[in-house]
Amino acid sequence: MDTTEPNQQAVRAVLDAALAEGRTALTAPEGKAVTDAYGIPTPAEALAETVDDAVALADRIGFPVALKIVSPEIPHKTEAGGVRTGLNSHAEVRGAFLSIVTNVRAYDPKARILGVQVQQMVPAGTEVLIGTVTDPTFGKIVAFGLGGVLVEVLKDVTFRLAPATRDDALSMLDGIRAAEILRGVRGGAAVDREALAGLVVKVSQLAADFAEIAEVDLNPVFASESGVMAADVRILLTGEVPAARRTYSREEILTSMGRLMKPASVAVIGASGEPGKIGNSVMRNLIDGGFPGEIHPVNPKADDILGRKAYKSVMDVPGEPDVAVFAIPAKLVPAALEEVGRKGIPNAVLIPSGFAESGEHELQDRIVSIGEEYGVRLLGPNIYGYYSTWHDLCATFCTPYDVKGGVALTSQSGGIGMAILGFARTTRTGVSAIVGLGNKSDLDEDDLLTWFGEDPHTECVAMHLEDLKDGRAFVDAARATVPKKPVVVLKAGRTAAGARAAGSHTGALAGDDAVYDDILRQAGVIRAPGLNEMLEYARALPVLPTPRGGNVVVITGAGGSGVLLSDAIVDNGLSLMEIPPDLDAAFRAFIPPFGSAGNPVDITGGEPPSTYEATIRLGLADPRIHALVLGYWHTIVTPPMVFAELTARVVAEFRAQGVQKPVVASLAGDVEVEEACQYLFERGVVAYPYTTEKPVAALGAKYRWARAAGLL
Repeated sequence: MDTTEPNQQAVRAVLDAALAEGRTALTAPEGKAVTDAYGIPTPAEALAETVDDAVALADRIGFPVALKIVSPEIPHKTEAGGVRTGLNSHAEVRGAFLSIVTNVRAYDPKARILGVQVQQMVPAGTEVLIGTVTDPTFGKIVAFGLGGVLVEVLKDVTFRLAPATRDDALSMLDGIRAAEILRGVRGGAAVDREALAGLVVKVSQLAADFAEIAEVDLNPVFASESGVMAADVRILLTGEVPAARRTYSREEILTSMGRLMKPASVAVIGASGEPGKIGNSVMRNLIDGGFPGEIHPVNPKADDILGRKAYKSVMDVPGEPDVAVFAIPAKLVPAALEEVGRKGIPNAVLIPSGFAESGEHELQDRIVSIGEEYGVRLLGPNIYGYYSTWHDLCATFCTPYDVKGGVALTSQSGGIGMAILGFARTTRTGVSAIVGLGNKSDLDEDDLLTWFGEDPHTECVAMHLEDLKDGRAFVDAARATVPKKPVVVLKAGRTAAGARAAGSHTGALAGDDAVYDDILRQAGVIRAPGLNEMLEYARALPVLPTPRGGNVVVITGAGGSGVLLSDAIVDNGLSLMEIPPDLDAAFRAFIPPFGSAGNPVDITGGEPPSTYEATIRLGLADPRIHALVLGYWHTIVTPPMVFAELTARVVAEFRAQGVQKPVVASLAGDVEVEEACQYLFERGVVAYPYTTEKPVAALGAKYRWARAAGLL
């Protein structure tokens, strides 16, 4: 891969000149100067101001050539009739030059025509697109996909953060649906992958180096076995530089989050002794939840609230509380927050609504300014509060929850937060924390993820989000967390993809959801398609051991379930193991003649518990098998709880011997299978009734995390 240093000064001169003229797009010769400065291969070309110039240049460059109009006012040359290709003679060049100029003058009589670009025709190859855009969430991103006329039709494009590494670029070549074309199909030669990946890296570095470059569009790029060349270059500019966001170091985040999640003292501003008030509910939850630290109610009209001394102002509270929970109207928050700042309290939990979500942006900006002035981190506003179960902290006006476990859950929405709570209660899922984020005026997902990544009580993090304030900060936090524990994200708003107006093919393809999908995957995050999936992944991932290989075997008592389970395995990117003859014979020894070995292993529905046990034992004992998917069919011969008990017992026995394989189960039957699934789940086997999709999806999520964490 070419490692020649780019000439940034040359690019700076071109950009400054264009911006000084108030232009938002570079001309073709300017684009050529920029690409040359970064070693981006483009055809030989020159600018012709007259017909005779064009003929002379065509002679010098060599036929065939292409002619393209050069005009700052004509960004889409083809639409204006400003392009002719495949010209093979002086006469064709003369005719094309005159035709192009005539077409453009008719298209836009006011357009300045600087000349006509005479360009070497590019050698044949596979047409691809490489480009960059400036995304509002993630900043500069690079795109790769099939190019030419196919780009708008197939939309087969993948994205990464810019600048991209060589490994990022190579993963992009494999990340499109048509990746096989690049490897060579039907006797065709494969493209030069190193050259193509190197071009992705160079283009991404160009965009990352210059904030003024809004979009780069190389389309088509012709890729062949002998190299790559960009046939057309389009570069769009912007004079707007995004405002810098206030950032905190990792140490600062961990310090403030530690006091938020493990407080020794909490002040409740707006505490109330009157049932039905939010301030009363917060106080009750803190007291009834058994919070062992100090609880200081603040209310200027009360001396005592729920048996606790009340204070007229937070300034009167003894000591220095770690958290101030706000349960007062929005308009009163700024003054109270000023006092919190002067008191030296590092965290404010802002339950009240009535800020940016209702159009009161100035009010929200005001509290953000106060927080920054005094160094107070703000959670919210417009939230349900938060739960930190391992510290018996329930700082919310919603129903309490105190089942301790390893799952940390966050949500922007209060309604989703309560769905999380109900799910946790119904499934008896132990949680380390449940946190509402609301408007995210300050604290957001990357702060929480930084904390949960280090929290010894948290084994899995699941986050519902509608947007990210700082996508790069989130990616950094995710990359630091994923090697240690899974991160599951439910990103709402998938159907908004492609809504953004754009000035290039790359920009048009960079819909919000497409970018989120690829970059979250790049960060190692498991993206859940829906709320239930997010919650089920969060519940299941801590239960499943990490797989040590890709061989998955299905053992089922029902042929129909086996087929559906096999489909689900393929859908989730898993591999059905090809059963070797000796293992096939070993399975056949336990199943009836009319059963089926191979994979799935169909033991048939009328088999006794001993058949289930023997085949499960074999699956766990053979080191070539890395994960088991069990399909159970309810019969009187082997009732659901009998199946559940024997499966849990065998799995526990092998795990005690150090055999840690993920086992998931699908139970089909009458209502008794529900109790059996709960029994299995509580004993380390992820099991679901009435579905073949859910258990395999959970297993697939575990595999995706293991790969992202570098464990497979």
